[in-house]
Amino acid sequence: MMSEIQQRYQAVCERITQAALQAGRPASQVQLLAVSKTFAAEQVREVAALGQRDFGENYVQEGVDKIAALKDVPGLVWHCIGPLQSNKTRPVAEHFDWVHSVDRLKIAQRLSEQRPADLPPLNICLQVNIDGGPTKAGVSPTDALALAQAVSALPRLVLRGLMTIPDPVDGFDAQVAVHMQAKRLFDDLHEALALPQFDTLSMGMSADLEAAVKAGSTMVRVGTAVFGAR
Repeated sequence: MMSEIQQRYQAVCERITQAALQAGRPASQVQLLAVSKTFAAEQVREVAALGQRDFGENYVQEGVDKIAALKDVPGLVWHCIGPLQSNKTRPVAEHFDWVHSVDRLKIAQRLSEQRPADLPPLNICLQVNIDGGPTKAGVSPTDALALAQAVSALPRLVLRGLMTIPDPVDGFDAQVAVHMQAKRLFDDLHEALALPQFDTLSMGMSADLEAAVKAGSTMVRVGTAVFGAR
């Protein structure tokens, strides 16, 4: 008998595969980021045992505690995907592998200064407020290139791409249209920056991952559909 988490995990992997096929893309182009915020380290361990390696945390201290609790599991990659205040950058720089929520230069500068020299560079995605939601964090699309250029020049960081969290919209086509705005911006920045490692478009969650994959997402952030209801 498969456990509930196993069943959910396999169902999400199948959704990603089918979404990629529908979009005419290889499934290998779309990575699953399992969002483990508010779930216990033991549940993360169970999903890791199924082969999942990338996990996303929204809350810094909770993430740091889980990273410590799961030190014995080889190959885990930890992504900070929540909003980041200046006074929380040090533990992120010291413990995480990725940060998806950089939306201003000050945060990137602090992460760069605080990244320990014995660790690999920290992978950075710029959070873009792609649909202009008034309550949303994120750099505006018009300011994204200037921020990307500044961040890409900082030591101890590698600028990997963009992350978006658009407001929910009804209907598959409407979802695709919003995600396509992010894909166009990503392509424009890719061309302008000419950085080979600028390869990640982090968009799509449990409710809209199919639309995100169709639009060109390379990493979908899925929590509920993997771990169950919070």
